[in-house]
Amino acid sequence: MHPKALLDASAELVGQVLRFDHPADSVVSRYFREHRSLGPRERATLAETVYTVLRKKLLFDHFAPSGSGPRERRMAILGFHGDRDFLKSALTPQEREWLDGCDAIDPKDLLDRHQHNLPDWLVAPLKAQVGDEFAALVEAFNEPAPLDLRVNTLNDKRDDVQRELKLAGMRATATPYSPWGLRIDGKPAVNKLDAFARGAIEVQDEGSQLLALLLDAKRGEMVVDFCAGAGGKTLAIGAAMRNTGRLYAFDTSAHRLDALKPRLARSKLSNVHPAAIAHERDDRVKRLAGKIDRVIVDAPCSGLGTLRRDPDIRWRRRESDLPALAAAELTMLRQAADGVSPGGRLVYATCSSEPEENEQIVDAFAAAAPQFVPVAASAASARLTDALVDARGFLRTEPHRHQLEAFFGAVFERHR
Repeated sequence: MHPKALLDASAELVGQVLRFDHPADSVVSRYFREHRSLGPRERATLAETVYTVLRKKLLFDHFAPSGSGPRERRMAILGFHGDRDFLKSALTPQEREWLDGCDAIDPKDLLDRHQHNLPDWLVAPLKAQVGDEFAALVEAFNEPAPLDLRVNTLNDKRDDVQRELKLAGMRATATPYSPWGLRIDGKPAVNKLDAFARGAIEVQDEGSQLLALLLDAKRGEMVVDFCAGAGGKTLAIGAAMRNTGRLYAFDTSAHRLDALKPRLARSKLSNVHPAAIAHERDDRVKRLAGKIDRVIVDAPCSGLGTLRRDPDIRWRRRESDLPALAAAELTMLRQAADGVSPGGRLVYATCSSEPEENEQIVDAFAAAAPQFVPVAASAASARLTDALVDARGFLRTEPHRHQLEAFFGAVFERHR
């Protein structure tokens, strides 16, 4: 594609994303569906330009007013992903001079907000959590997340799949914490691989895989994934159960569960039973009261732990969102707990870094449900390294320490 056409397309897509009407990934996907003539390189340039703008929005907002032309074009120029000479061939002399001036400025000479590129309301809580590690956390949050796969160990071994991917021209390394994971260089089209078609691999963040390990479901058990969504954890849990027992995949969104169907078919799992529920008190849930060996509640949350993968969340979320989210999370956890049998396990998890959605929820639940005893994550699963467990015994992954999204997990067991 001609440089000017590619820059115009980048500006158009940046403008659509910066309206924040919808998640950035859905806006980008829709744009690609509407422009099917775009090749893989053009798509990669467009997507990475958008995500660079989102990660450095405050810095680019500072630079943009000194430029000329529409704002979305200026933002696209600043965030353009690709060769600088290629970009400059699409610019006017005035734009080239302006861009050179911006490139000459060291962000470290600007205000803190131009360096961390986070909304003001989020800065203080993060500093309170990590202290002197704040700069390292910010740097990690502003790096693109890698592509992680989970090997379906029901039928395949990780080493075998790793060799298969190598033969297909993909460099895959074993994930450092999950025994099921592979990390891929770049963002190749894994859905075109035979390994994908036959269900040997699924795209799943390593942090999400760790939540399935935390549940530690066994053969023959009755298990519930209370917020199954598209089923990434469900499939990991089903494989860990060796396709035995009964695994319910509950979600209030039938649309999200629809995305599980083709994945479930590829996985060859027959122990998974998806079911859309109206709410946490649905009759399908009530009928299972006190009968479930293991329940995981991966609660719908702010998603503020996934800023590497979804950088737009920092701009779409508001501080005022947290109380309502926390109230819904606590309600969901209490309702899900009713299903746990005596001696059974309950796992509460989020992909948030916020205490309001993590420790405060766990503490409120524990105070009202003394029949549930906290269990340290390291005791809950022998396959979780101590490096992933914080001082209170919770599973906690952090981008700057583990090169993972920020996941949180707490384990309870019910008194017999």
